[in-house]
Amino acid sequence: MSEAREIQAPRGRLGVLMPGMGAVATTFIAGVELIKKGLAEPIGSLTQLGTIRLGKRTEDRVPKIKDFVPLGSLEELVFGGWDAFPDDAYEAATVAGVLEKEHLDAVRDDLKTIEPFPAVFDPRYVAKLEATHVKDFSSLREATELVREDIRSFKARHGLDRAVMVSCASTESYLQPQEAHFSIEKFEEALDASDAAISPAMVYAYAAIMEDVPYANGAPSLAVDIPALTRLADERGVPVAGKDFKTGQTWMKTIVAPGLKARMLGLKGWYSTNILGNRDGEVLDDPESLKSKELSKLSVLDYILQPELYPELYGEVSHLVKINYYPPRGDAKEGWDNIDIFGWLGYPMQVKINFLARDSILAAPIVLDLTLFIDLAHRASMSGIQEWLSFYFKSPMVLPELYPEHDLFIQLMKLKNTLRAIKGEDLITHLGLDYYE
Repeated sequence: MSEAREIQAPRGRLGVLMPGMGAVATTFIAGVELIKKGLAEPIGSLTQLGTIRLGKRTEDRVPKIKDFVPLGSLEELVFGGWDAFPDDAYEAATVAGVLEKEHLDAVRDDLKTIEPFPAVFDPRYVAKLEATHVKDFSSLREATELVREDIRSFKARHGLDRAVMVSCASTESYLQPQEAHFSIEKFEEALDASDAAISPAMVYAYAAIMEDVPYANGAPSLAVDIPALTRLADERGVPVAGKDFKTGQTWMKTIVAPGLKARMLGLKGWYSTNILGNRDGEVLDDPESLKSKELSKLSVLDYILQPELYPELYGEVSHLVKINYYPPRGDAKEGWDNIDIFGWLGYPMQVKINFLARDSILAAPIVLDLTLFIDLAHRASMSGIQEWLSFYFKSPMVLPELYPEHDLFIQLMKLKNTLRAIKGEDLITHLGLDYYE
């Protein structure tokens, strides 16, 4: 049995600040408000519906996660954020078109009170948006100070001691790590010089860390995962996690690919294509933003299948990913996968998946879980990269010397064992030999 960590109680209300107050953020907010009123259930949320086994199977100890670890409650959550458009949360949710009118009208008054701060916006990073609600700043240093002031004023206005930041922002243009990203000294010099290597996503992440606000990145954009900011978060005792919410096609890959590998079935090719028509789809219509997303989606299979260990099974896989903006589909994205596999004696077979998903409906409970879990991590004095939250991301953050774990079931075991560890419970390995000896 491990030694339990000291965890501060979740006293008072918890602020949830979101860069990007579009479809995902407003679906999350409206959902929480509906659940609080008893008008909906938190379907898809591990923190609200999930259980955790403790001890041996014969002990019959299986509490809900929210009863096992001291999470904040939904009644304590207070919402805010930034957006490139001035719409309040009700207007933004109406434009997004995810939720039906009867659901939105039931929480209209709650949503109308949530107005975004002007965004830190740079058209070089999000080319497809015509932003109308942006901050005026003379340098990126000033931009970070404006975001920090927003955080402080939000906490003061609502009487908050605690807050977290979960980025629901649009995907930024692809950016490779540059000199400014490798040390905090170089990063801050770049802020002062308004170096183009510093993106808006990095501005928000830096501001959050400096304000002692845990940060999770739901977009594939380069942000807190640069060495300068992961090191800063660790030094300042701030938990961080990312990146890119695992909601649709990639989520399915992290379910199916481990099954193929477990049975030692070979893979010749995996062709994935999908259409979506929301703001995320519009942004991804730009080739550079699309590149950020495609790279995030493409990394999954290599890490799960480990072709260097199984060259005869996975050494020559053709893995293609296509994303197309199709406005009529709105938030209801659709993904098609054609999977060419082979089995005994090399005989070919196929698996085909047609997933008609709702992007924001799948993402909203992830935002809730990350909010509550990363706040728990902060109260448990867990700083820096929170690898145990990999379960929620397409491109999980890890230390440079480690490879990311993408297998959904290993990720879930890691998450639950982390909860057991911080509470001083035995870790569960599913060995089971002691029952029979």
